[in-house]
Amino acid sequence: MLPQCARFIRRLCFTRRALTVACFLLVAAGVALFYSNWLIVNASQHLTWNDIQTVPARNVGLVLGAKPGNRYFTRRINTAAALYHAGKVKWLLVSGDNGKKEYDEPSAMQQALIAKGVPEAAIFCDYAGFSTLDSVVRARKVFGESRITIISQAFHNQRAIWLAQQYGIDAIGVNAPDLNKRHGTYTRLREKLARVSAVLDAKILHRQPKYLGAGVTIGADSAHGCPSRQ
Repeated sequence: MLPQCARFIRRLCFTRRALTVACFLLVAAGVALFYSNWLIVNASQHLTWNDIQTVPARNVGLVLGAKPGNRYFTRRINTAAALYHAGKVKWLLVSGDNGKKEYDEPSAMQQALIAKGVPEAAIFCDYAGFSTLDSVVRARKVFGESRITIISQAFHNQRAIWLAQQYGIDAIGVNAPDLNKRHGTYTRLREKLARVSAVLDAKILHRQPKYLGAGVTIGADSAHGCPSRQ
């Protein structure tokens, strides 16, 4: 009887400890989600625009990548093209993932913009924009731009602007139309986690882009805007 009681007590103590740890982790996760969201939303207030006509003019617009052909991609391209044609940017830097030979976001963005009437000479490609942080930081460290207009959906612009601020970049955002709640639920949930990751990367890990490489001066030599990929 006594050994059975001892085993029961040990199990009970273990269960209580496990519940305590689980509760602590749950609370910590909630605090991290709340804090990162508050930090990013607060930092980007009054720095994004929905109306292209009221956007301050800047030299370079940074178009953040998305899967070619999906609705986020199409709406970012439409907004970037409209921004260019309105004279709000002189150059468009398209930045996205080109990690696989068969997957090339920047080239897809370039072709889509050309189809919208943007001159090829006005487009520069960043083939190493593997994350939002990479795209934003490379805009400064590789392309020499410390004052940019970011083009993406509002939720993405908020995070990108906050990241830009952490790396000494003066950024504003133009909001491409978002998807409705029914179709964008997964993306919005993923964004909550991405904000925690962004704060961790910038504030604690001080992460840098995966690749840097030789510098490119936007506008100096349009022939080097989007070199062909082999």
